[in-house]
Amino acid sequence: MFHYFKKVVQHLKAQNLNQQTEDPFAERPDFVLSSDIDQNLTKFREIFGASNDIIIREFVFGQDPQVRGVVMFVDGLVDKATINLSIIKPLMYDLRLIRSLGNDETHIEQIKTTLLSVGEIKQTPLIDKLVDNCLSGETVFIVDGLTEGFMISTRAWENRGVQEPQTESVVRGPREGFCETLRINTSLLRRKIKNPNFIMESVEIGKRTKTSVCIAYLKDIADPALIDEIKVRLGRINTDSILESGYIEQFIEDAPYSIFSTVANSEKPDVIAAKILEGRAAILVDGTPFVLSVPMVFVESFQTAEDYYTRHILASLTRIMRYFSYLITTLTPALYIAILTFHQEIIPTSLMFTLAASEEELPFPSFFELLIMMITFDILREAGIRLPRPVGQAISIVGALVMGEASVAAGIVSDFTVIVIAITAVSSFVVAPQEDSATMLRYIYLVLGGFMGGIGITVGVIGTLIHLASLRSFGTPYLSPLAPFAASDQKDVFIRAPWWSMGTRPRFMGVRDLRRQGHRLRPHKPQEEHLS
Repeated sequence: MFHYFKKVVQHLKAQNLNQQTEDPFAERPDFVLSSDIDQNLTKFREIFGASNDIIIREFVFGQDPQVRGVVMFVDGLVDKATINLSIIKPLMYDLRLIRSLGNDETHIEQIKTTLLSVGEIKQTPLIDKLVDNCLSGETVFIVDGLTEGFMISTRAWENRGVQEPQTESVVRGPREGFCETLRINTSLLRRKIKNPNFIMESVEIGKRTKTSVCIAYLKDIADPALIDEIKVRLGRINTDSILESGYIEQFIEDAPYSIFSTVANSEKPDVIAAKILEGRAAILVDGTPFVLSVPMVFVESFQTAEDYYTRHILASLTRIMRYFSYLITTLTPALYIAILTFHQEIIPTSLMFTLAASEEELPFPSFFELLIMMITFDILREAGIRLPRPVGQAISIVGALVMGEASVAAGIVSDFTVIVIAITAVSSFVVAPQEDSATMLRYIYLVLGGFMGGIGITVGVIGTLIHLASLRSFGTPYLSPLAPFAASDQKDVFIRAPWWSMGTRPRFMGVRDLRRQGHRLRPHKPQEEHLS
């Protein structure tokens, strides 16, 4: 009973906090435009303060000094040429100018249709709306006598452009990657999927940053329940800032305390487009090249874009190698220490003598040797990532070689320990999406194997499988299509079947349109009479 009342009190406190932290514009009815332009300018100057990048340009319409207008924009976020030629110049010099303006919808429409030669114009009486759009790169235009302001699309700022992503390089396939500008990223997806059912819905998250977030999905394929759940989870986010898609990921993931991520991400438009075509949804965040996709399943960590561009035989062998590499990087140190400490009987006699000789005069037990070398490897890897690229590569490669050789020469670790760590380190880079989980499991299995031998490793593996089976990603079982088992979806798990045989989308996605291609697409040899 006490626990119930405690939850009620916490809920009431949360509601009260949300009410206190709501946008102050919503509680102030005076934050709407008045017909007096001087009052409006006073409010805008109070909001913007002394910011020197906010440009407020006052002018009069044509030859009539009684009609005043104001243009406001953020220097560096707009195209000044468009403002000068398509907004200010027509209003100051166009002979078709309106002689007198009042609070009339016809006058507003006349300004929009005859004077402003720009692509997109919106209007609103709310000052907070005008301020938000101005800070997002649009130009705000207000007129004396009108209680509605114009939001004119003039966005233009420096951006990195479309480049090849460094985290997902391929030998064969598209080389373009997402950038930090949301509209460029949406256009890259629109180029891949030219379909009217491809929907992109936008929402702003972050009370102070007002970050634009876009949900992209195919209306006739994606499960409506999935889209509704995404909107609910995004709507629950109540924070000051969203600076990267990692913020969104941590707010919407299903298992925040799990070492396995339940939200996928990618820098490649073709990867995200392929997932959308399978029935998933993508979440794009302004200011980052990493696009999220949900739901995520465990097996897609072992799939790459290049698997689907190369022939299926090579792609299948490569995928099996990735599964094998993941097992190597997580289990090799634990198996080595378990066999060396508890199960020497399975080691060949000649090899046992060699191992015993290498370990004879070492100061530390084998368990601590492996632990020290694993920690050293993780430190070198982190240093190689954080330092400038030329220096980082030298530190990571030369440091590993020199430290490994020096450790063996000094009699701190054995040759076999260095070999085990080297194999483990190389294998850890094969499956990049699961690198974090592999690092954690490596230490967990090492401790279990060092204290309990093979039994400890078995317990750890079984516990990991149970945990994986309990995870969900937006309602989809994390081990799908293995558990629950779906025979028709096994064509793209351990192997990659030929494209002509994968006629349906994954069933575990709950898609509305299951079939993605026609029947009888297998290539056939031409008839002999057609060759003669």
